[in-house]
Amino acid sequence: MKSNLSQLKHLYLRAGFGASPAALQEASRHSLSKAVNHLFEDSQTSSPLHVADPQQLGYTRKTLLEMVMQRDSLSQDQRKQMAQQILRENREQIGDINYAWVNQMGSGKEALREKMTLFWHGHFACRSLNPAYVQKQNNVLRENALGKFGDLLGAISKDPAMLQFLNNQQNRKQSPNENFAREVMELFTLGRGNYTEKDIKEAARSFTGWGFNGRGEFVFRKNQHDNGPKTIFGKTGNFSGEDTLNLLLERPETATFLVTKIYRFFVNDQPDQAIINHLAPRFHQKEYDISWLMKEIFSSDWFYDPRNIGTKIKSPVEFLVGLQRTFGLTYGSKQSVLYIQKALDQVLFYPPNVAGWPGGTAWIDSSSLLLRMKLPEVIFNSAELNFKAKADGDVNTDYLTQKKGRQFEQAELNWQAFGTAFEGLQGEALVTALSTHLLQRPLRSAQQNLILKRKKESELKDYTLALLTLPEYQLG
Repeated sequence: MKSNLSQLKHLYLRAGFGASPAALQEASRHSLSKAVNHLFEDSQTSSPLHVADPQQLGYTRKTLLEMVMQRDSLSQDQRKQMAQQILRENREQIGDINYAWVNQMGSGKEALREKMTLFWHGHFACRSLNPAYVQKQNNVLRENALGKFGDLLGAISKDPAMLQFLNNQQNRKQSPNENFAREVMELFTLGRGNYTEKDIKEAARSFTGWGFNGRGEFVFRKNQHDNGPKTIFGKTGNFSGEDTLNLLLERPETATFLVTKIYRFFVNDQPDQAIINHLAPRFHQKEYDISWLMKEIFSSDWFYDPRNIGTKIKSPVEFLVGLQRTFGLTYGSKQSVLYIQKALDQVLFYPPNVAGWPGGTAWIDSSSLLLRMKLPEVIFNSAELNFKAKADGDVNTDYLTQKKGRQFEQAELNWQAFGTAFEGLQGEALVTALSTHLLQRPLRSAQQNLILKRKKESELKDYTLALLTLPEYQLG
């Protein structure tokens, strides 16, 4: 398929986080299939994050607090202060991991792998207060993001952060805990309505004894495992946790659930059932090969249908990272990046619940839209953001509202490099070219006239900022 600028913009926004005008122009010289292949080639390798010290894996929040509280040489107030300090340091380090990931999404060549990691981060929604566990899980998602879903499911099911978050550390044969079994069916594989309460209870028994040790390593505690026969989806056997995961993968509903969710995230909030019905059985036959599925989507004519272009609202993270990708922008301040995530209700590593972020129109309300439209000017002009992020009672993110991180004084942008794709253009021709590269929807004549009438010091910068403050820029 021969490429055009509109298709390439769409591809790079959905399969990644956008591209600079120069990169789009270079890609437009080649076929669309070559652009798709290039995205996959660039994402063959995985670049793990290395922020938290892996030696800290043995220190869960509970362990650290117990260590502090057992120090008899300290007064009760001193123990409390030390415990609070540990929690503050953990939050700060998780913020460091957050910032490192944003920069990796915004500047690394593995854009597709990072976009898939972001998708799986929402799919396998999880919270941990241990920075090393947070980093470990993020790297597990990244490593398996484009592989076989069965491998990803198996790895995340034995991940310490997930086992802790869904209480499987407490899942023992004497008193089975159903949390993990329920979420692995409802949110990770089958989807609601495709299992029974008995399936959950029996599956929970198969996961008894699954946990992790003080080093953050998966352990199977035989003496806590229920070895009795279990009946799941009408099949009876002495099923282990691995057997249950395989039973979930055998179910066609799992393929349908995953394809539908991927379609909503990468194509359109409104799934096309005919396409889902076509892709799901093949995805199942391909043993849940994620790379195959994504290449099939990005290579299909329907992916580039006008009804799928410019129809999705960018998530806050996509918005922030998209500015980096498009403009070669560098965020020099961690606190600014974290504050914006808090203000726009998507702080990485802190999903609102086990279902993750709802997405779609939930990203936008009257307040957040005004903030989004103001942000480019604040960031590009190193201005102060006159907006107070709302506190919601979550101690793990509300601390961000107290930070002095609303000044983007260290953000760096090379306007000369950005402008190379528009050399020699002025006035209406420049506005047209900029809008073609920056917006997914055509600029209306009334909008163009208003932009041209603006008072200008630098046409390139002023026209660009005018376009970025339009509601249309929120669509990807």
